[in-house]
Amino acid sequence: MERHISSPTAGSPTAGSLTAGSLTAGSSAASSPVSDSPPSGSLAAEIKKRQAFESPAQEAHLNIMRTHSVLLGPFEHLMKKHGISPAKYNILRILRGSVSTGECGERGLPSLEIADRLIARVPDITRLVDGLEADAMVTRTRSTDDRRVVYVGITVKGMQLLGILDEPVMQLHHQSMAHMDSEELVELNRLLVKLRQ
Repeated sequence: MERHISSPTAGSPTAGSLTAGSLTAGSSAASSPVSDSPPSGSLAAEIKKRQAFESPAQEAHLNIMRTHSVLLGPFEHLMKKHGISPAKYNILRILRGSVSTGECGERGLPSLEIADRLIARVPDITRLVDGLEADAMVTRTRSTDDRRVVYVGITVKGMQLLGILDEPVMQLHHQSMAHMDSEELVELNRLLVKLRQ
């Protein structure tokens, strides 16, 4: 007698769809406990995550990424109003600092030295310097001793822009950390430095 085997329907777990009942005990999704209400004031509550984090390390990593995004938003908005990116602003700050400390000569700092000092690493320092030079914020001079070395110096226009931004940037720093006391900030700095080691 011929037997007819019906094929799985689109709504059944065997049809390739993943349902709560089809998760096996060994799967990573099933191994994470589900909570109806994550603790208030937690990362899980902010991102509406019902499953527990797989480890404290994972939660800490994602917490740092989330915090970076929250802090960077207002800063990027301020920079955009003045026609500059955070990375270009960082370059100008480095150059101004090197002038005040006497580290750089008349030509400025080598571009690779600037790249090493940036807060956030960038893949192409040359492109950023190109933009700043086009906006007359910096000058660029190639070394006569070693043509591979390019010196970058800040212009009067670059200094003027930093002067305009100094106060609003400092206000952003204070506003973003206003709910933390000095002891908490010292401890936060210590932990962040330890994390990067």
